[in-house]
Amino acid sequence: MNDHQLLRYSRHILLDEIGIEGQEKLLAAHALVIGAGGLGSPAAYYLASAGIGRITLVDNDTVDLTNLQRQILHTTERVGQSKAQSGKHALTGINPEIEIAALTERAEGERLDELVRQADVVLDCSDNFTTRHAINRACVANKVPLVSGAAIRFDGQISVFDSRSDDAPCYACLFPPDEQFEEVQCATMGVFAPLVGIIGTMQAAEALKLVTGVGQSLAGRLLLLDARNMEWTSIRIARNASCDVCRHT
Repeated sequence: MNDHQLLRYSRHILLDEIGIEGQEKLLAAHALVIGAGGLGSPAAYYLASAGIGRITLVDNDTVDLTNLQRQILHTTERVGQSKAQSGKHALTGINPEIEIAALTERAEGERLDELVRQADVVLDCSDNFTTRHAINRACVANKVPLVSGAAIRFDGQISVFDSRSDDAPCYACLFPPDEQFEEVQCATMGVFAPLVGIIGTMQAAEALKLVTGVGQSLAGRLLLLDARNMEWTSIRIARNASCDVCRHT
């Protein structure tokens, strides 16, 4: 690191658990953030400010006025623009020294597999089960740790699925693809604005911990937040021996 970087990241470097070695790991890391909306906004902001050296931001949507209540990457002036490009503009403003790739596309199939393979950590900030399961399959296949978050109304959840560990569950162990779950979205059900900030920020924290090796991740645990009463519930998750996604890995 140069003198400017030592100053920029000095508050991380002062932490014994991170130090110069940990900050260098962050600068050398590549984070794939899928979704530049409510969760992806705070997650990407903190990854950029913390010095993740390369961030790939993927979103095929455009900025809408209704997004601005919670999607803090975007501004009124950028309504109608690509969310990925708008996000890159915001992240470059906070840290112009890192590399940010803005992809205005729906990553799926071989393309998703390619993007995941290139990353050190993946943050699922999407808003539907189909995408979440696709991301999970790609992460399991390539043994890339996945930080998964979700938020709707006043309810949020977050977990880490780290397929680098033989006994770690994957997203499909918790939510089997062949089971029916209620698909609810912010456009129809609403969402409490600070809730996505809480969950998205925690996703960034878990990603930074995974890259630096600090502390214990949420692998094997699901945290549920009831923001009405600001109460957290922690649930242990075990690997499903019959899981169609991870049982052969």
